[in-house]
Amino acid sequence: MRKFWVTAISVLTLVGLLIPASRILVPQQGAELTEEHGRTSPLSASSEQKQKLTALQNDMNATALLMNAETQKDFRNVLLQSGHSDGKALAEIDSLMQEHTHIGYVSWHSDGRVQHRGEMPHTDNHLEEAYVQEASVCLEKGQAYQSPAFESTSGSRYIVLGVPGSEQGDGVIGFVKQDIMKSVEQHQKQNLRIVPYPAEGKYHIESVKPNSTTDTTVRTGEDNGNASHYYIRDVVVHIDQELTEEDMNRIKSDIDAESVQKQGDNYLFRSRTMETKELLHYFQTNWKPRFAEPNYLYLTNEGMNEASGNVPNDALYSQYQWNLPSIEAEKGWAVSKGDESVIIAVLDTGVQLNHPDLQGRLIDGVNIVKENSEPSDDVGHGTHVAGIIGAAVNNGEGVAGVSWFNKLMPVKVLDSSGAGSTYAVAQGIIWAVDHGAKVINMSLGNYAEAEFLHDAIKYAYERDVVLIAASGNDNTERPGYPAAYPEVFAVAATNNNKEKASFSNYGSYIDVAAPGDSIASTYPGSQYAALSGTSMASPHVAALAGLIRSVNPDLTNEEVMELMRSSARDLGEEGRDKYFGYGEIDVIGALSAAANYTGALQTYPKQVKRKLDRLQ
Repeated sequence: MRKFWVTAISVLTLVGLLIPASRILVPQQGAELTEEHGRTSPLSASSEQKQKLTALQNDMNATALLMNAETQKDFRNVLLQSGHSDGKALAEIDSLMQEHTHIGYVSWHSDGRVQHRGEMPHTDNHLEEAYVQEASVCLEKGQAYQSPAFESTSGSRYIVLGVPGSEQGDGVIGFVKQDIMKSVEQHQKQNLRIVPYPAEGKYHIESVKPNSTTDTTVRTGEDNGNASHYYIRDVVVHIDQELTEEDMNRIKSDIDAESVQKQGDNYLFRSRTMETKELLHYFQTNWKPRFAEPNYLYLTNEGMNEASGNVPNDALYSQYQWNLPSIEAEKGWAVSKGDESVIIAVLDTGVQLNHPDLQGRLIDGVNIVKENSEPSDDVGHGTHVAGIIGAAVNNGEGVAGVSWFNKLMPVKVLDSSGAGSTYAVAQGIIWAVDHGAKVINMSLGNYAEAEFLHDAIKYAYERDVVLIAASGNDNTERPGYPAAYPEVFAVAATNNNKEKASFSNYGSYIDVAAPGDSIASTYPGSQYAALSGTSMASPHVAALAGLIRSVNPDLTNEEVMELMRSSARDLGEEGRDKYFGYGEIDVIGALSAAANYTGALQTYPKQVKRKLDRLQ
């Protein structure tokens, strides 16, 4: 391993570039930037604190939705696999509870028999018994059940879920521990600086005051038990009459259509600006459809997607992962789903190595923070980033990653506080390069340059590694590092309206943008969480780089980066701009270009000079 770059040890904080998610699948108003010497005018202290606390609560609500949806899916699988066999049911429940330790108690109801596994949590006022009784009544009616959250005498937070079987009275009732909420809350408080972070006394920190945008309306996700779980700018319409080209053009213009999909006489219309309620009124008033309804979960994918055969069956994909269709990942998978020989290193807080949705995706990594220890995640950030890149696809579990087959290399360079030193990051880069990484994701950064870190980056770049980094979440134009180094591909964040995410840093060093708002992914405890940040945008791009190197292994790192720039879909001002760089990544565009690429870009000096010029 090269050692020339560690001639001095000067420590600075490198925090994971993450802020809490404000919602799942709810459009966000564009940030109105008021320029003031390259920065934006800050909110008052009280307004900023209120906005942070609201975002924190909404993030916790969104995480609860993901947890409940996944657990309900698991209970339905128990019913499906076991039929009316008590033995099979109990075996399935035992396996489920062993894999998902947050499911603490499950009762199986069949033909009037009730059997259980685990220990029911207790409350001082016997709420647990009341909720079980309510759930049992719902099963008798063939209805699903979800209790309010409550706290047990042990201090843990729980909810009770009931999933009915095919016969009245049959089904599964379970207690689901939601201590993940406390973990997410503490993590987000740190990253939003609601509490001092990192821990005082461990690092010397020179802070940069974050910028802010004008206030926007923030809406939470729909109640999980409500039938109105739908994509909020979609409508499904059955029109008996044959629509002419003139009719279709009129509709597209009237609703500001982003996309139209068709199966038989059924159409799925998606608008850029109109929400479902407006779309329903429009079609019912103007086109006399047999029906017009929201795009519910069960109507989302089957037969309704142009990328036939590439719509994952992962439980949370259709309802919560707006980000992958947004970058045309489904279409891109027809070109390449990745290759195991192309390794993507995740420099972060580590990864939950036994997460069920990351099984078969991880190779041996390293713990730079604690020598001779596994690179296990004690924060949550790294597990979330890893899942965006490569959560197992089509396994019916949780979420889908951007890549199906590229292997992930966990490199723990941030400690249990979510912070680390440039020295540790530099060590991690060199280790990853020396152990075969072809792409390195760095969802971390700060505003200080460090020469020995830059030397490590040059070491990787000269060995043909693609380096991807998040730009930061302070809504500032000040260059953040390592993203602003000329050898690194810098990523800004967009929301699901293809607007600049309000928190995303910007500047002339930005190469591209990618989804970073309310991204659902894997989380420690074999669970799932929805988080926002350029930390979430960067791994989308790292995964794309892995897919490009899979479809065309002969491309150099600079050619990979140039293909991602040239294939990006332009957003904002025409051409490259400081908010989106060359635009939002386009998976099908980049992979098609890579598959057909035969030239040889002699661009190392040109591209490095381009970025250096932009930074001056």
